[in-house]
Amino acid sequence: MIAIIDYGMGNLRSVQKGFEAVGVEAIVTSDSKKILSARSVVLPGVGAFKACMDNLEKFDLIDTVKQSVQSGKPFLGICLGLQLLFSQAEEFGSVAGLDILKGKVVGFKDAPNSGEPLKIPHMGWNNVEVKPSHPLFDSVPNQSYFYFVHSYYVVPENKATVATTTNYGIDFVSGIHHENIHAFQFHPEKSQQLGLTILRNFSRLSS
Repeated sequence: MIAIIDYGMGNLRSVQKGFEAVGVEAIVTSDSKKILSARSVVLPGVGAFKACMDNLEKFDLIDTVKQSVQSGKPFLGICLGLQLLFSQAEEFGSVAGLDILKGKVVGFKDAPNSGEPLKIPHMGWNNVEVKPSHPLFDSVPNQSYFYFVHSYYVVPENKATVATTTNYGIDFVSGIHHENIHAFQFHPEKSQQLGLTILRNFSRLSS
């Protein structure tokens, strides 16, 4: 069973439906015991970074997320669920993140860009450059298109964690892979068949 962490933020049901579409049982829960006993864990998220961190604390789930990662079980972050893993976000000042991965979250408005002003948020379909040997991209061609909605992106300190990059005025990190952690800025659950392939591949990591 896969546990989708419910902390009052994110498109939880659409993530659950994505797994159901590929024949995988997934529950939406804020129960720490259920999350820690699941074979895999998903951290989704949409909205503001600080609000998500506040809700994780309110639901008493910060240690649960960290324990899930430390357990070595497959862990998937989606959209803000990627960003929350990092040390801090530059969102209306500096906001502390989970600090599971070293690095920061910065806005497109601060990115160097020599072309036309970027529309923010970055919304819609964009292609993804996949680094070699990422396990979730089996049967997914390089440069495939996935669905994005975000105004911020991650800057990891450890460049070896970069799994995918995407160009939107600049080349930004759109996915990371570190040990048992897999996390993406795009929404696989909204990215049609190729996105569902990623969810299916994730579900097979612990099988």
